[in-house]
Amino acid sequence: MRDFIVDAMIRILIKYCDPFSKFSKVRRYLEKAILFDLYFLLQVLSGCGVYDGTEIHEAAAIMVHLSRGGANVDMYAPNISQMHVVDHSRGQPADRESRNVLTESARIARGKIIDLARLAARDYDAVVFPGGFGAAKNLSTFSVDGKDCKVNKDVERVLKDFHKSGKPIGLCCISPVLAAKVLPGTEVTVGEEQEQGGKWPHASTAGAIKAMGGKHCAKDVMISFSSHVDNTNKIVTTPAFMCETEFHHIFDGIGAMIKNVLRLTGK
Repeated sequence: MRDFIVDAMIRILIKYCDPFSKFSKVRRYLEKAILFDLYFLLQVLSGCGVYDGTEIHEAAAIMVHLSRGGANVDMYAPNISQMHVVDHSRGQPADRESRNVLTESARIARGKIIDLARLAARDYDAVVFPGGFGAAKNLSTFSVDGKDCKVNKDVERVLKDFHKSGKPIGLCCISPVLAAKVLPGTEVTVGEEQEQGGKWPHASTAGAIKAMGGKHCAKDVMISFSSHVDNTNKIVTTPAFMCETEFHHIFDGIGAMIKNVLRLTGK
């Protein structure tokens, strides 16, 4: 009876402990101890909205597939200002307006967002980066500087820590440029290497990846299992909205990415 009560108390603490409180580390270790058969992953967000932050549909698709795969997921974002703010109804920058990446990302995380500076790779089995121009504007300077871009210091640290620990990294849409820049020699995909009449409007990204020392592997997002796995570096990528196509193709490609990320955890 005593063991049952103790177990029940621990499970209550896991469920209701605020992830921002001083007990958050205790909560994480208890989860690891009791829910040892589950996956513990995180998403790194870059704001809220395709043109200046996270691609919301991609982030949601990642959550669906992780949930279906039996993963516990936390959401992180850097506590920095956005490069700029875009009026999504016009597709144009909003004059004299500024927003914070962490604050905007909280919209997608339903308020449960954590500062990326607090992330420790030892607490998780894998990390996933959704796309959206925030990856190229806020997590890096790729949208402005291309192959000569710089990557946010915490994003760079996270990528290097997970890679060094042999833990899988998933990236979709434009975010594979982050891995290509920080981890030269890795294999990634952002889709096809030619625009094909506007179907792949950002095809030139493949050339930039090669210029940064990455290896680009062309993939067609309209094939449901369209993800590329770099087994040596445990990096999994999928084109997602780099292609102008229907949402279900994006959803399926992200599903393939997540399936491989979970497989590479070895659980």
